[in-house]
Amino acid sequence: MRVLGIETSCDETAAAVVDETGLVHADVVSSQVARHAPHGGIVPELAARMHLTAIVPVVERALEQAGGWARIDALAVTQGPGLVGALLVGLGAARAMALARDLPLVGVNHLEGHLLAPRLRWTESDPPGPAFPYVALLVSGGHSALYEVRDAHDVEILGQTRDDAAGEVFDKVARLLGLGYPGGPRIDALASRGRADAIRWPRPMADRGDSLDMSFSGLKTAVALHVRRNGVPDDEQGLADLCASFQRVMVDALVERAIDACLRRGASRLVLTGGVAANRGLRAAAAQASAAHGIELFVPPVRACTDNAAMIALAATHRLARGERADQSLAPYARDPVAHVRGKMPKLRRN
Repeated sequence: MRVLGIETSCDETAAAVVDETGLVHADVVSSQVARHAPHGGIVPELAARMHLTAIVPVVERALEQAGGWARIDALAVTQGPGLVGALLVGLGAARAMALARDLPLVGVNHLEGHLLAPRLRWTESDPPGPAFPYVALLVSGGHSALYEVRDAHDVEILGQTRDDAAGEVFDKVARLLGLGYPGGPRIDALASRGRADAIRWPRPMADRGDSLDMSFSGLKTAVALHVRRNGVPDDEQGLADLCASFQRVMVDALVERAIDACLRRGASRLVLTGGVAANRGLRAAAAQASAAHGIELFVPPVRACTDNAAMIALAATHRLARGERADQSLAPYARDPVAHVRGKMPKLRRN
């Protein structure tokens, strides 16, 4: 089975073709970062309009790489969570193509795609990725949560942020420091040249008890107060030190929760996924901590950490194999239906 996946949940217009083994036959992403950067963040209306312009060329390029429509058995599209205007573009395109080509269609939870991303294969010789079950730390601009992934359709939330997502805090701190958007990569680059012990920041949820939840708003506020009192460092080393010490606290909090979740669940495999998983400091710390506890770490390539359609298509292969199908009433949802409770990933909505 080859599935054409479409992803338009935020500011990347993406299309990919993936088979049930996770092998990627096509992978195309059109980024909007340059258009949103002058605004210091994503402008939802602009994102939707740019998706409208890019969706057809992106899908056509993916089909060309994969050998055309004759090689496509089904369609998949991100149903949510995300920006509703952006999601509607992808959903409209997918519904139209499924109708015109008489192909099965399935909606996919964007987070479900991220959780399966380490199982993507880019060449025939690539291993199949982590076996089930595993614990996954999903960190991005909109989400920060820990999951136990027992199977592709059996996922439980173990802990989540109570306020800001990790990636959101990276971007907001970068804005405070005048580093522009997106801020995460810029902080990561500066942190590699700074002293991680230069400034002492409060530890996020230091007294968390048995909870695996996270909270980053206090750290964000601490950085804002520091900048208000002391200003932004006017020398590169001072700026690098601030970024390194901030990133160290963020990374330590994330890795500590992830290892704790693995130990509690008796998990021997840990997955790091989502856009923030591209952060070099986080990757290095997770690798060191995992090795110290005898846990096998899996991290997707950087291009599979950020939003992409390959992960959506892969998630869809599992849903399609279970007999799930959507009709033309498939609609978006802005927020994850289970983000506020402990529970399983939502199955495809049926009318």
